Amino acid sequence: MTRYNFFSRCTCPMCLERQTGFSIIAAIFLLVVLALLAAFIASVTGMQQSSGQLDVLGVRAYQSARAGMEWGAYQVLDPNNTLNRTDCTGTTTKPTMPVCPGAGGTTDLTGLSGSLSPFTVTVRCTLTTPDALNGNRSTTEGNRSIWVYQLVVDACNQPTGSSCPNTGTPPPPGYVSRQITAVLSKCKDPTAAIPRCSCG
Repeated sequence: MTRYNFFSRCTCPMCLERQTGFSIIAAIFLLVVLALLAAFIASVTGMQQSSGQLDVLGVRAYQSARAGMEWGAYQVLDPNNTLNRTDCTGTTTKPTMPVCPGAGGTTDLTGLSGSLSPFTVTVRCTLTTPDALNGNRSTTEGNRSIWVYQLVVDACNQPTGSSCPNTGTPPPPGYVSRQITAVLSKCKDPTAAIPRCSCG
């Protein structure tokens, strides 16, 4: 009785070569796909980390600008009345009013502490246009002298020289800046009670 072995392995050399070649092509294809997928994931992860770091720097720049605004507001509002301690009329009939701090109304603040230490803050202050009637930068309402200040505060991590913002084009990599603007008014009355001379 003759038996046929249907499960005998192929002994044809061409069959073996075809099987081996197909396996190598499939393995190379899978390796290329996995490598591309890994590169894409690494790229997305890097972009997310970079974006997150810039977001954190942006928040710190904003807080630095706020600190500069607080400093500038304190200078022009004279909350402790350091300018009129004994007399609300000053040297004229008007109280002594604060002027914009810094040379030409510009002050560069450095030396912030903690996480804000990499930032430089530039405070720019301007008064309203001169009043033609009294020759100073004020508005008068009755006995009251009202001075108006505009504060523009820039904070950045890579200043031009010692001032912000950086004027380079394009800005350097990793550059972050924030700007805050405020308009403040200070009112003093020569007929008010000393030492604050405050308007009622």
